[in-house]
Amino acid sequence: MSGEAVRRYVLAILAHVAVIVVWYVFVSYGHVPSFVMPTPVATVAALGGTNYDWIGNTLVTASEIFGGYFLAVIVGVIIAIAFSWSSVAEAAVMPLLVSLNMIPKVALGPLFIVWFSYGIMPNTIIAFSISFFPILLNTARGFREVEPELLELVRSLRSSKWQTFIKIQLPSALPYIFSGMKVGAILAVAGAIVGEFLGSSRGLGYLMLQVQVTLDTAAMFMAVILITLLGVILYGIVLGLERLVIVRDARVK
Repeated sequence: MSGEAVRRYVLAILAHVAVIVVWYVFVSYGHVPSFVMPTPVATVAALGGTNYDWIGNTLVTASEIFGGYFLAVIVGVIIAIAFSWSSVAEAAVMPLLVSLNMIPKVALGPLFIVWFSYGIMPNTIIAFSISFFPILLNTARGFREVEPELLELVRSLRSSKWQTFIKIQLPSALPYIFSGMKVGAILAVAGAIVGEFLGSSRGLGYLMLQVQVTLDTAAMFMAVILITLLGVILYGIVLGLERLVIVRDARVK
């Protein structure tokens, strides 16, 4: 790890610590009622609540986020590849996908519950539907942004369509693919929580609705922190994969 990378990590950690310190000072010395905003200590102490099943609810939300996201990546990249191979398919299907993406996902939530009942499945589908389109859009653009002169060169060398895709189009599209994946990672978290708010019997979003009734704000804050950590983990996985793939691709070149 380079010195610049270490410096960035240290600054990021210090920024988070500073926020926690400001939070503690504001609540403790500003005489803010605990039911309005708990202290960081009280928030962490909420993990000791035996009635909340933190591990089980966190695993449910994580499965919805990661399941919906990875399904969106697979489907989005596959459709984008099909579009790169067939302009007719893109011209026919892309307008339909744009129209479907304009439908508010919150409006589809009750329908998903009717079709798939309560549970992980409808929330996973909502996470998929929200994160799918940015991945598709960026990936399709990446395949279109390949230099025409380069494509003409490899075609003049009688390269097959598959060889052109693997050697030219896919490597050139990688930055666009990962850009879409990073946006999708953020949206997948929002999608899963929206699904749990609309109708669920498990998960951190469901837990937040339950503790809202009793004004257990510390538990609500803890749920938000755990949701954020899940999003950070997913985003970090994508970021690490991006560095691994693009650096390796650059070395191969």
